[in-house]
Amino acid sequence: MNIALTAKNIEITQAIRDFVEEKIGGLEKVIGHGEVSASVEIGKPSKHHRSGEIFYAEANLKMGGNLLRAEAQRDDLYTAIVEVKDELQVQIKKFKDKHSEHR
Repeated sequence: MNIALTAKNIEITQAIRDFVEEKIGGLEKVIGHGEVSASVEIGKPSKHHRSGEIFYAEANLKMGGNLLRAEAQRDDLYTAIVEVKDELQVQIKKFKDKHSEHR
């Protein structure tokens, strides 16, 4: 799986990069075979947020000609990434179930 990682208002450390590759790359087990690419954006909505540190993560997963999208905002970056992964996992299962019903 190809994962393109971008950041807004934060710096991408090796730990963050490894975490994203572990979580989002782990979706490949659920997807199975086929050409899949993921575009992940992480960051802060703004540099000056009134209610403390808020992080967001959003991911676009391209499976063949289909696009699955998930996003989350949390006070912890890693929690937001895990939530995005969980949502994509649910969407992938729904997509596969729907696809298998048509066959």
